[in-house]
Amino acid sequence: MARVKNNVITQNLSGAINRQLVFKTYASGTVVTKFPDMSKVKLTDKQKAQNTRFKNAVSFAKEVLADPERKAAMHQRTPPGKLVYHQAIVEYLAIH
Repeated sequence: MARVKNNVITQNLSGAINRQLVFKTYASGTVVTKFPDMSKVKLTDKQKAQNTRFKNAVSFAKEVLADPERKAAMHQRTPPGKLVYHQAIVEYLAIH
């Protein structure tokens, strides 16, 4: 892992390049890491269930955003500085 400070080229850079390098931006600077190899990771049944639950929450949030009436209702319950999308996910996960 390499730390980069005060570099114009990598400033605020984030994301992966060709599935080989990953740029992560933190308050202290940009970090360059190797792309993670997740091929040998075996998820537990609990992790799989949580992934499914979160996938359903994302689908619910997208449905809310697609419907102007539901989006407006959700916006009223959304705290300042938070997105309606994230509020919909929070509410879905609290119920399910």
